[in-house]
Amino acid sequence: MIRITDILDQASTYLPPTDVALIQKAYVFSAAAHAGQIRLSGEPYLSHPLEVSNILVDLRLDAATIVAGLLHDTVEDTDASVPQIAEQFGPEVGAIVEGVTKISKMNFESKEQAQAENIRKMILAMADDIRVILVKLADRLHNISTLEFQKEYKQRAIAQETLGIYAPLANRLGLYRIKVQLENYGLQYLKPDVYAQISEGINRYQDQGQAYIDKVCGMIQDVLEQNDIKGRVKGRIKHVYSIYHKMKQRGLTLDQIFDMIAFRVVVNNLRECYTVLGLVHSLWKPVPGKFKDYISMPKANMYQSLHSTVIGPEGERIEIQIRTEEMHQLAENGVAAHWSYKERGSKKAQDAERFSWLRQILDWQGDLKDSRDFMSTLSLDLFQDEVYVFTPRGQVKELPEGATPVDFAYTIHTEVGNHCAGAKVNGRIVPLNTPLKNGDTIEIITDASRSPSRDWLQFVKSGKARSRIKHWIGTEERARSLALAKELLEKEGRRMGINVGKAIKSGEFDPVVKEFSFRHIDDLFSAVGHGRITARQVLRKLLPKEEQKPEERKADKAGQAQPKPKDSSDAISIKGVDGVLIRYAQCCNPLPGDPIIGYISRGLGVTVHTQDCPNVANMEVERLLDVSWGGEEESKVLPARIKVVCKNQRGVLGMVSGLLAKEGINIDSGQFNSGVDGMSELDFVIEVKTTSQLYGIIEKIRKLEAVQEVTRSSAG
Repeated sequence: MIRITDILDQASTYLPPTDVALIQKAYVFSAAAHAGQIRLSGEPYLSHPLEVSNILVDLRLDAATIVAGLLHDTVEDTDASVPQIAEQFGPEVGAIVEGVTKISKMNFESKEQAQAENIRKMILAMADDIRVILVKLADRLHNISTLEFQKEYKQRAIAQETLGIYAPLANRLGLYRIKVQLENYGLQYLKPDVYAQISEGINRYQDQGQAYIDKVCGMIQDVLEQNDIKGRVKGRIKHVYSIYHKMKQRGLTLDQIFDMIAFRVVVNNLRECYTVLGLVHSLWKPVPGKFKDYISMPKANMYQSLHSTVIGPEGERIEIQIRTEEMHQLAENGVAAHWSYKERGSKKAQDAERFSWLRQILDWQGDLKDSRDFMSTLSLDLFQDEVYVFTPRGQVKELPEGATPVDFAYTIHTEVGNHCAGAKVNGRIVPLNTPLKNGDTIEIITDASRSPSRDWLQFVKSGKARSRIKHWIGTEERARSLALAKELLEKEGRRMGINVGKAIKSGEFDPVVKEFSFRHIDDLFSAVGHGRITARQVLRKLLPKEEQKPEERKADKAGQAQPKPKDSSDAISIKGVDGVLIRYAQCCNPLPGDPIIGYISRGLGVTVHTQDCPNVANMEVERLLDVSWGGEEESKVLPARIKVVCKNQRGVLGMVSGLLAKEGINIDSGQFNSGVDGMSELDFVIEVKTTSQLYGIIEKIRKLEAVQEVTRSSAG
């Protein structure tokens, strides 16, 4: 276990004595608050905040961040409060601890919409104070490094969350050392067999590889000395996850990965970077298309370096990175290398540039009311590589890999994107869905009469483009739905003897809006325009009950969508809507207890999906509907699909089916597939009443000796 004296000694090398004393005070507070608490490993709980603060002090962060690292769990796990911490350690520390506590309460294993909303909140917390996410990343790094004490299902969930959220965030913030460790630990627990295979391959290669590294380093060092350049050279075998990623991306086996070794040359100034590049290329032949100049065109996190892949000694492909000492510090520690907090709110100009991507996210996230849209859009900007292209005037624009001229148009200005009619790439007219390459020069052709097309959503790659297109389409569709609604209401009003225009002006619709649970009259009319409710349903509310004639009621029924059958409608309630046909989606088989959402299919009523159904992400937002389970939700059985991974041994199918029969669960259908690895997959469709019943069954199957894993699955 790390000792506080080690942390204080390291902090004292770059912080004033008053800051070091504050860290000591925070340690005493944390030790008292966590007294008696034990981790799953059996160590005192205090070991965790100590390790977190040690990671932060390694990054040479300010005292407030290190103090927050020592205190980050006190609010959640002890009787300490944010006001108490703010009073003793200052408002900055209190705000950071509060931000980390909020992130810790976010459940990223939850359904898609809740998960997306939590990530949105985390991005907002980052924008308020980036130190919040720095503490959280250090917290996650230590937790995942001690993950062996958790249950297997928990290990997999945390590993998936780490690779899906925290490692990409560390990468975007330029925290290379933390990113590498998070990726390696994540792979180790998510795919232990793959991790073991690659690790074993690296170990076999280690002796031979080290000899090769020493040889190449010596050759580069000799060239530097011959040209009076002072610099240091280091070689390394790439980390496990980067090799796995390359294998997966290119469809290669471990034996087919040739460039497992990378070299780094650190020199004194910018001029020497390009001089060394020329010397390396004179020594070994560069691989065409494998040179990247991140010095003249830095990455989004301001990473700078020259990258070149060459054919080194013995015909080996090797990657060589060349950078200055300052660039190296930024490459290793990212935001931590330059983020200044000497005065609250003060930032250097380059810091403002470094976080332009964060400002862009905040800019377009306001247009996305639906959290699922936010998450899909965020993943485009946050988790992809970049390409660098030029405007006709030579200005560099950074875009996600695979971006198109439409993405480029929206980086210039929203109006340029909205009226984009064509594009020239390097002087040649190309289709709007053409992927852009590094170094392309783009010219956008606009036409005031043109507007965004829904088809653009199929190929745009940037978050800004996607959000602006959806915003335009949503606004246009709403305008059309309002116009159609007024036309339908006026037409129906003439039949019923109601002057709709007069009723709008006099406020007669106000109580109707509330009765249908809408906030504004336009929301009510939009629902009519989209076919969620009929004009007659709305106008009927304006008539006194005694004036509603029997034939009107009969006509009213005829004008409505097909009523819900009793066996399905009793289980579902829909805000502000009656008499609608309900269907359950077969792609996700929603069960009572699942968070659900409805989708209006014109002429087919409402189809109910689970909120995390993959198909929901591709649906029109305007036609999604809030639905919930009603009072009779346990009155009928519904299909649910489960997948059982088990040992391929005699009698295992009988064990599983016997358990289901004992629990009174009917098997509607099933498939049995055996693999070459000695494992089998059983895919069942069973009939249950609620999610609690389903997961109770899953837990019982999981306890069978031959069973390795049981999950609820979707169709397909």
